[in-house]
Amino acid sequence: MQHFRHLDADTRERVFFLQPEDIETSDGNNVVATALGATLYIPATRPDLTSTVNKRTDEGVRSIVIDLEDAVADYDLDEALANTVRTLNELSGSKSLVFVRARTPAHIRAICAGLTHGGGLTGFVVPKFTAARGAEFLDAIVAGAQQHGTRLFAMPVLESPEVVHRETRDAELVAIRELLGSYHDIVLAVRIGATDMCGTFGIRRDRDLTIYDVRVVADVISAIVNHLGRYDGTGYVITGPVWEYFADHERMFRPLLRQTPFVDQDAVRFRQQLVSSDLDALLREVALDRANGIQGKTVIHPSHVPAVHALSAVTHEEYHDALDIMSSDQGGVQASGYHNKMNELGPHRNWAKQTLLRARAFGVTKEGITFVDLLTALAQR
Repeated sequence: MQHFRHLDADTRERVFFLQPEDIETSDGNNVVATALGATLYIPATRPDLTSTVNKRTDEGVRSIVIDLEDAVADYDLDEALANTVRTLNELSGSKSLVFVRARTPAHIRAICAGLTHGGGLTGFVVPKFTAARGAEFLDAIVAGAQQHGTRLFAMPVLESPEVVHRETRDAELVAIRELLGSYHDIVLAVRIGATDMCGTFGIRRDRDLTIYDVRVVADVISAIVNHLGRYDGTGYVITGPVWEYFADHERMFRPLLRQTPFVDQDAVRFRQQLVSSDLDALLREVALDRANGIQGKTVIHPSHVPAVHALSAVTHEEYHDALDIMSSDQGGVQASGYHNKMNELGPHRNWAKQTLLRARAFGVTKEGITFVDLLTALAQR
């Protein structure tokens, strides 16, 4: 898969200093997981599921989840399963990574049994993952991969009460870490299910707020990153929780987007469009995701994808800071080539490694090109 390939060649040449690379599933789990970007969930009940997946792929989506869990009513489940298998058999050679969120290990086995080939399926998302029930899901994924002679990834979703409740959280996360360690090669990323976490407390966050304003959930996210996001060879890429709003509404608080970047780029009207679609709060949350050690995001509407991807591209400044930091393993400190910060070659090294992974997946923008330029180009596409 390759990000931004749906933009025309002139636009890519104008905005990118380094073009995004074509990422293969064999490039390593951290590379592939970083490249997921905005992962779009699509209900498995859609009658036009194959054409929808293809359409979203053409629009720039590069990771898609066919959802058999919360998006499907119990009475529709049998048809949704059949629809999923039909779609996967029609999707061989897709330019997107396609996953299925399955309710049970039996559903994983049924899907794998119904495939005529493994080419349309990248892996499975495992909802409400716990240490007690997770192994059966993971074993079913391993068996399905062996059945088709291919590789299938697993993406557990952490959202269960065992993880949310403070008195059981650490013990559960330690047990999950040990379990995932036994399946490390197939675990692509760990996903955060913030909607279920909020539901535990009867909370639905307002669209004027980010998930980090909901303190009981922010505490859980912090613990997940602490246990499972370590950059020491034992951790995984942690993906951001879903953003679920996409329509205009009466606002209680001021917009979260500063005007200056848009004035500088003569894009004031475009800023207003983002604000009226609630995308200003999404952009703020993506920035906070990255500040908290999280890559990519779950989304439920195609309009969210350009916002996530525009902020995923590495800036010229970030890229050259990362190169400077990686130029020596002797430690020490030196001024950034941009003359606006100090780069500590030891503490910032893991940040630099992650930034260079993101550069492979999403490219590096030219000096002076901001996320506004890239987001505007994506909106005009």
